[in-house]
Amino acid sequence: MSPGRTIYAKLDWVLIICYVILALFGWVNIYASSYSEGAGGMFSLATRSGNQLLWIGVAAIAAFLIIFVLGSRFWRSISWPLYAVSVILLVAVLIFGHEVNGSKSWLTLPGGFAMQPSEFSKIATALCLARIMGSYGFNLSNTVDFLKVAAVILLPVCLIALEPDIGTILVYCSLAFMLYREGFPGKFLAFAGMAILLFLITLKFSPSVSILTAAAVICILITAASKRPLRTLVISAASITAAAFIPRILRIPAVAEMNLPAAEYWLLAVAGITAAAMSIYCLKKKLHGWGRYIAMLAVSLSLIFSVDFIFHNVLKPHHRDRIENLLGISEDLKGAGYNVNQSKIAIGSGGLTGKGFLQGTQTKFNFVPEQSTDFIFCTIGEEWGFAGSIGVLLLFFIMIFRIIQTAERQKNKSIRIYGYCVASYLFMHVFVNIGMTIGIMPVVGIPLPLISYGGSSFLTFTVLLFIYIRFDLERWK
Repeated sequence: MSPGRTIYAKLDWVLIICYVILALFGWVNIYASSYSEGAGGMFSLATRSGNQLLWIGVAAIAAFLIIFVLGSRFWRSISWPLYAVSVILLVAVLIFGHEVNGSKSWLTLPGGFAMQPSEFSKIATALCLARIMGSYGFNLSNTVDFLKVAAVILLPVCLIALEPDIGTILVYCSLAFMLYREGFPGKFLAFAGMAILLFLITLKFSPSVSILTAAAVICILITAASKRPLRTLVISAASITAAAFIPRILRIPAVAEMNLPAAEYWLLAVAGITAAAMSIYCLKKKLHGWGRYIAMLAVSLSLIFSVDFIFHNVLKPHHRDRIENLLGISEDLKGAGYNVNQSKIAIGSGGLTGKGFLQGTQTKFNFVPEQSTDFIFCTIGEEWGFAGSIGVLLLFFIMIFRIIQTAERQKNKSIRIYGYCVASYLFMHVFVNIGMTIGIMPVVGIPLPLISYGGSSFLTFTVLLFIYIRFDLERWK
């Protein structure tokens, strides 16, 4: 059997078939989302669907070259040069890029084309991480090795943050899944999740509620590690319950007239006194491990009291508006909440099987802005219904599961790491994009892989996926 036939027989056809279906289904829905009477047909380059078909053709050529011409050794050898080029482009976009929707993320190329460097940086970062972490003797628990990985991830993240492009930063955060698989302590990921939770609780409710939540979580951890869990649980529950009455006491009319400090400052004082008392007790009893709980409390309190500054001085106004709409702090159905509200109407009106191809009223009359890009899922929900939406989710699930499944079978550690990077990227894109169209995630401007209109995103995911398919062939050697 010839080498070409051998490669053809051993390709991961499950991934390829899912890719083709999603790409063609996306093309059809791009046409539906931008359809109007008298406009060009699906193949016309004057329409977005025609342009997307052109990108599908370019991506098909790229996929062919990756599989049959450019071997695995080529991608390993250019990982660092590619990373350097991606960093240069990220710097260039800050200087020469033009601003779209409050973010300077695009570079204009000759011929009227535009590219988004942050998309291509995902490829370079994944390749470099695979090369570093797959090298002989690498250990993520080693400080020097960890700092190498952190530098590779944080350099593009910091440059993207200057644009700013919150959506792509979230995608980079998904690499935490890969790091966890490779031995990164889960407690750090849990703490990151806790930080996000405290941030949202502080915004939605108050710093007082966040302080009580942080104290409750720390008390649960102390109880789990205690030699006398029942006693510790009773004392902790009684203390937190007593502290929870402080805000209510301060709201009593007679007390409120005294103009005392806000409840969060009283809770801060109580937390400080409790931490000091705990420290003295543990030192006298020569107990170990208490320091980490004090550190957790200190970091949690620092985050809680910095939420107001971060929210009003770091985030852009449109990001603040979208988060407030998401959390129900404010409701602006004609402003920041308009897109999400119209998107939910479109998806809900689709019913079980949808209104039919080109029959969506929300789609046809352009009620949802950016419907062919970030909000294309509402076109799918309206015209193809619940069945079509579930079908798309199922295809993405099969792709992600298949990548993880084959990554675990790899003999080469670097290929497994690269596979997890691709799976993480896909998962975060799908989760955030669909989440924001149904109102459970803030609108951050992130495309649905292989379906949303856009050459940079489509080409990036094609290259990411087919490099992995090419790497996967090494399993058969």
